[in-house]
Amino acid sequence: MDALAQQLNFILELDKLKAVYRQALVKADNNRQENSAEHSWHIAMLAPVLQEHVAEEVDLLRVIKMLLIHDIVEIDAGDTFAFSEQGDLDAQHGKELAAANRIFGLLPESQFQEYRSLWLEFEEATTADARFAKAMDRILPLLQNMQNEGGSWAKHGVKKSQVLKRNQYLEVIAPAIWQYVCAQIEIAVNKGWLKDQ
Repeated sequence: MDALAQQLNFILELDKLKAVYRQALVKADNNRQENSAEHSWHIAMLAPVLQEHVAEEVDLLRVIKMLLIHDIVEIDAGDTFAFSEQGDLDAQHGKELAAANRIFGLLPESQFQEYRSLWLEFEEATTADARFAKAMDRILPLLQNMQNEGGSWAKHGVKKSQVLKRNQYLEVIAPAIWQYVCAQIEIAVNKGWLKDQ
């Protein structure tokens, strides 16, 4: 199979991401569940909008690529709720790694290596680019839950400490956004949308 055919097969495979539903709700569309493709697009837009608040130097193109590909693995692995039991989250990683190998493996070898490496970098979050990308992935659900009276937090009895931990990447990479997040979390606790634990 030639490179173009491989690339187009990969693109067609990505259509399946539109059928992977998340816990986040789309307030503007009668509170239906958001799909993973919508989420990826939304955070890819969030990164350039909020880049000016980043305290470290980041390569915005690499960040956007990470955001666009980070959930592609959910085509095979499905979406696991961010605040699921730790055992479920640990099991998910193995499923996602196998999915990364299969799905990115549809691409020509050089692109397979590039996309798989970017995905792994995002997962490990040890570089400034990956930390910023991870922070964008984490802050969007917070914004959505705040707009929706607690949304999935209220539905699943999520704790303040869990949301703080999940958004910790912001503390160093974007301190001003971290302060905003902390203030929003306090509002959510006061409104009863998050448990004060």
